[in-house]
Amino acid sequence: MSSWKDNQEIEIFREYLRIPSVQPDVDYAPTVEFLKKQAVNLGLPIDVYHPGSVDKPVVVITWLGEQPELPSIMLNSHMDVVPVYADKWTHPPFAAEIDDEGRIYARGAQDMKCVGMQYLAAIRTLRKNGATLKRTLHVTFMPDEEISSPMGMQAFVKSEEFKKLNIGFCFDEGIATEEETFSAFYAERSLWHVHFIITGTAGHGSLLHQNTVGEKLNLMLNKLMEFRQSEIVRLKTNPFFKLGDVTTINLTVIKGGVQSNVVPPVIEAVFDMRLALDVDHDAFDRQLKSWCNEAGGGIEIVYETKEPKLEGTKIDASNPYWTAFEGVLKELSLKIQPLVFPAGTDCCYVRAAGISAIGFSPMNNTPVLLHDHDEFLQADVYLKGIEIYTKIIKAVANV
Repeated sequence: MSSWKDNQEIEIFREYLRIPSVQPDVDYAPTVEFLKKQAVNLGLPIDVYHPGSVDKPVVVITWLGEQPELPSIMLNSHMDVVPVYADKWTHPPFAAEIDDEGRIYARGAQDMKCVGMQYLAAIRTLRKNGATLKRTLHVTFMPDEEISSPMGMQAFVKSEEFKKLNIGFCFDEGIATEEETFSAFYAERSLWHVHFIITGTAGHGSLLHQNTVGEKLNLMLNKLMEFRQSEIVRLKTNPFFKLGDVTTINLTVIKGGVQSNVVPPVIEAVFDMRLALDVDHDAFDRQLKSWCNEAGGGIEIVYETKEPKLEGTKIDASNPYWTAFEGVLKELSLKIQPLVFPAGTDCCYVRAAGISAIGFSPMNNTPVLLHDHDEFLQADVYLKGIEIYTKIIKAVANV
């Protein structure tokens, strides 16, 4: 235990974890001050931008390359973390306690304060060893990723400050794996948050009205749940499929009604849909409208979120950044599995800007605990991740 406690990089990581940058209403000032201190320690310049809102800072620590005219490398992470139910934790969620087995407990230990600090630790190692890099590195820390980044990455990629960084390739977060193999995420499904505004015959709850909102909702639910079940079957029967390879549909909100004996004139049902890469978006949109008509009409579709279809990052010889990344893993005899990310990260906005991006968190042999109670990361896994990223960053920045 003492060796972990005495390790400088572990202590820096734990200090970062102790900052409660928890949604909602995050106060980012303590995080920005912490990152300024890290930049001073590294001897690197730091910039703070506010592309969306004055209280939503984007922090960029830069290591200028030997050939700064080349497209640069973006090492991205986010500063915010999701809420906690402290009574469900066996360790205080923002104390960063470390137990006798080296498990560091804190919200953000996996998602994703670990990766942000591993970038800086890797850079510290490279600079101490006198390494030179052809390409400039920009270590970026984003706000509000956990609430879809409207004032974070979404706003930043549209800004002049972002364009001036001349990003050629980006690393961002991945997910832990419980086995030896690491995951590398080259694409994300398209997120649709779909509101069905269902109108129908209203009246007394004792009567058998026709075309009520309940009947229409029932048909819509049946259609969507049948489709959902077909995707479950696809996932179970195809041994090569992971969750990111199929479309998921989940009912998340139902709103409407006034009292128990009144049939309401309107009800709203909200669904979270994540469209797989092989889905034709126009055809899927037409299918939803067709089901609305089958239900009797009077159903309006409102898209809260309707992400476009995006091409994944190339993971072959045509992408020199991927080749460099994969080459390091082979050199280290590490196994990797390219996957489609099942949820969403800031990578989607980077890819939408036409930039190659890979999600990678070097956490294997680790239970997946992002957003869960008692989130932890093993100290030796964290330190090994620094070693891995030291080699990866050097290789990719010298492409």
